[in-house]
Amino acid sequence: MSQINENFLKLQDSYLFSTIAKKVEKYIEENPDKKVIKLGIGDVTRPIIPACVEAMHKAVDEMGTKEGFKGYGPEQGYEFLRKAIIENDYKLRGIDIEKDEVFVSDGAKCDCGNIVDIFGPDNKVAITDPVYPVYLDTNIMSGRKIIYLPVTKENNFIPELPKEKVDIIYLCFPNNPTGTVLTKEEIKKWIDYAKKNKSIIMYDAAYESFIREKNIPHSIYEIEGAKDVAIEFKSFSKVAGFTGLRCAYVIVPKKLKGYTKEGKQISINKLWNRRTSTKFNGVSYIVQRGAEAIYTKEGKKQIKENIEYYLENAKIIKKGLEEVGFTCYGGVNSPYVWLKVPNEFTSWEFFDKLLEEANVVGTPGSGFGKSGEGYFRLTAFNTKENTIGAIEKIKKIYKK
Repeated sequence: MSQINENFLKLQDSYLFSTIAKKVEKYIEENPDKKVIKLGIGDVTRPIIPACVEAMHKAVDEMGTKEGFKGYGPEQGYEFLRKAIIENDYKLRGIDIEKDEVFVSDGAKCDCGNIVDIFGPDNKVAITDPVYPVYLDTNIMSGRKIIYLPVTKENNFIPELPKEKVDIIYLCFPNNPTGTVLTKEEIKKWIDYAKKNKSIIMYDAAYESFIREKNIPHSIYEIEGAKDVAIEFKSFSKVAGFTGLRCAYVIVPKKLKGYTKEGKQISINKLWNRRTSTKFNGVSYIVQRGAEAIYTKEGKKQIKENIEYYLENAKIIKKGLEEVGFTCYGGVNSPYVWLKVPNEFTSWEFFDKLLEEANVVGTPGSGFGKSGEGYFRLTAFNTKENTIGAIEKIKKIYKK
C-alpha cells in the first residue's frame, strides 16, 4: 500500500491564486462583454527590459556555435552572474558576500519552498499573519508546528517577537501582502532574538528594489550580526520582467549554523549546496546572461524606469482610494496597496463586489491568513491606463 504524506490533507483545497483565477474565468465566460482589469496577482505587465533581451539574443547565438555551446552548467549558478550579484547588490552597500554563498535559482518562490528540505520536521516555525501562502503551505506539508504572528493596524504592521521559543522565522519586507516595511532598528530586534534562541531567519527581500525611504534596509545583511542567523531571498521577477523567465538567488552565509538533535553544529551553507547539487540542474545559461545584463549601466537605467512606473501606479491606487474614504497601507516602498474593506463586507464579499460592479480583480486579505480578514490587496503590476481605469471604476461605486 502506497502511503501518502498526510500533511498535504491539512492544506486548503486550492492555492489562493488558483481559486481567484477560476472565479475570474467563470465571470468572464458569463460576461464576455465586460472588460476585467486584473490587479490581483504580482505578475508584471511591462516587457523584459531591452538590455536583457539583447544579452539573451547574444547568448542564443553563442549557444548555436560549437565553440559557445553550453551543456549542464553549475547548479549554484554561473560565476559571471554570481560575481555581478555580489558587486552590485552587496559590495556597493558595504556588505561582504563570498561567491560560494550565492545560489542562483529559478525563482524566490521555489527557494522559499525548497529551503525547508534541509530542516527537521520538529522545528517550530514563526510566520506573520497575513502572509505569502508559500511560507505557510510548505511547512504544513512538512508537518511543522506553526506559530502565527499577527500584523495589523493595531501593531502598526510590525510583528511582535514570539512569546515562546521558535526555531525558524519568516520575515518578508517590503511585505507581501501589506506593502509595509521595517526599519533597521526593528529588524535588529529579530536578529538579537534569533541569536539568543539559536533560530534562523528566512528573510524574503524580493521587493527591496521598490524601497524609497531612508533607514529601510535593502538587505538584512546591512544589519550587524545578520550573517550569523539569516538566509536572504531575492528575485529578478518584478524588477526586470522575469516572471516568465524565472531567475532569482538565495544567500546562505557560511557563518550560519544549524544543529543536530544532539546539539552538534552543522553548516547550513553545506546542506543547501548538497540539496541544490542533488535536486537542481541550474538556471539556463541564456536566462543567466539576461540576468547579468540587469547590472549594466543601461540595465540599471531601464530597471529604474520599470520600478518608478509601478510605484506611480501604486500612488494612483492609494491616492484614488483614499479620496473616497478607504484607509490604505503600503504603496510607498512597495508595489502593493493593502486597504481596509468596508465594515459590511468580508474580504471575499468585497472581492465579488469589485468583480461584479467594477470589473476589477484584487486579492481577498483572508486568503493570506486569519488576520487578513477585513483587508484587500491591490497590485501596481498593470499598465498605467488600466490602473487609472480600475480606480475610477471603484471610485464611482464609493463616491460620496
